[in-house]
Amino acid sequence: MKKYYNIMIFTISVFVLAALDQISKVFATNALKGNSGIPIWNDVLELYYLENTGTAWGLFGGARIFFIIITTIIFLVIVFFIYRLPFTKRNIPLLLNAILLGSGAIGNFIDRIFLGYVRDFIYFKWINFPVFNIADIYVTVGIGLFAILIFFVYKDEELTSIIKLQKDGGTKTYE
Repeated sequence: MKKYYNIMIFTISVFVLAALDQISKVFATNALKGNSGIPIWNDVLELYYLENTGTAWGLFGGARIFFIIITTIIFLVIVFFIYRLPFTKRNIPLLLNAILLGSGAIGNFIDRIFLGYVRDFIYFKWINFPVFNIADIYVTVGIGLFAILIFFVYKDEELTSIIKLQKDGGTKTYE
């Protein structure tokens, strides 16, 4: 039964975080669409509505089907990883990481499916950073956390044992 705790925690958390992302996008759309932007911190941070059909910096604009397919594959890989992840205290950072990545993927996936674009609204004007949203923050933090975890926290054998398909279906746990 413990095996399904990760899936349950993951599912509930992804639902809640993706819902927060969608709620923020609804507020941003209602408050910002058609406006020139709302400065939060003069010449540094601004709320600015943008409909993005691509990735960061608008790259690969119009590749909606490609993004839907890639997001589906990535999300399924994350779910597979969570299913294989032993339910231990040591693996909580990996579970949190998967929750962030999954939430970000689903948050933008919902926009792409139902709108054909992603609603972005946070703009760091000071450094002219691409306009982004809450789901993008989840993904960025998740990728950064994952890099820290694989380089500094987990041993290669630990990660390999989680993703490797074993005949008995089990995984070795590291405490």
